[in-house]
Amino acid sequence: MQNVNMWSEEFGAATDEPILLIMGSMSQGVLWPDEFVGLLTAGGRRVIRYDHRDTGMSDTVDFEKMPYTWDDIKNDVYRVMDAHGLDSAHLVCHSAGGLLGQYIAVETPERVRSLTVIGSSPLGGGEGAVIMRALMGEPQPEDSLPEPAPEFVAFYRTLMSTPPPAGRRAQIDAMIAEQRLLHGTGLPFDEDAARRLQERVHDRARDLSAVANHRLAAAAEPDFEPVGVLHQVKAPTLVIEGSHEPVKPGHSALIADQIPDARLMIVQGMGHTLPPEVHETLADAILAHTAR
Repeated sequence: MQNVNMWSEEFGAATDEPILLIMGSMSQGVLWPDEFVGLLTAGGRRVIRYDHRDTGMSDTVDFEKMPYTWDDIKNDVYRVMDAHGLDSAHLVCHSAGGLLGQYIAVETPERVRSLTVIGSSPLGGGEGAVIMRALMGEPQPEDSLPEPAPEFVAFYRTLMSTPPPAGRRAQIDAMIAEQRLLHGTGLPFDEDAARRLQERVHDRARDLSAVANHRLAAAAEPDFEPVGVLHQVKAPTLVIEGSHEPVKPGHSALIADQIPDARLMIVQGMGHTLPPEVHETLADAILAHTAR
């Protein structure tokens, strides 16, 4: 197991039911909003969030000298649990973090008290390949997952052909533009709040460009996800999707269909982010789910 130092923090009493928050690819743990974490803590949960390697305040890696794969990123979840003394926990996961949570629920069911997956795709569905084919304008196989929304494809096609922004202000402006896209069109977008968040994300990163290593990790092991295993998930599972999901529309129903007794919840107005308007709805659902 690679020796990478991970940043994490926890809230609540050590005797409370533990929730481990697993954020998506290239994303810092502080993208789990403080207010949302506070609601979970006030509901009697011990809540832990962390930065993936190559994000935020966790170690950045020289990928050429120490390459890694998404299997290593998955194993970092175990390292965080072990560091906090958790034999098991409720896993609450967002986007690609949901793939990690699903994989762990299959691989080590004894470590997962419950599973909540938000804005994710079914393990083994190849969502990364679906997104890449959409960006390249290539046809999708008949059995592939639904494509991202057209505005997502247009945004990232432009991003791929544009030089990266230089300087703090330009970088933060670009991060806000990306957040606006991921926010979706179902709820008002608070640009002032987005700027405060992205300034925080920018300024606490050891190396903002290091997040690109997550793409290299995915390319290093394209067959990382096991296929046809979700029926093995034993943990009580809640699958959540926003009604205005721009990245993985309709993927949550496919997860819920494959996991025994999983429950599907659609949150009106939500896109692929966690804005204040949905914090109470999400926290109430997760508190009820983790109390079952």
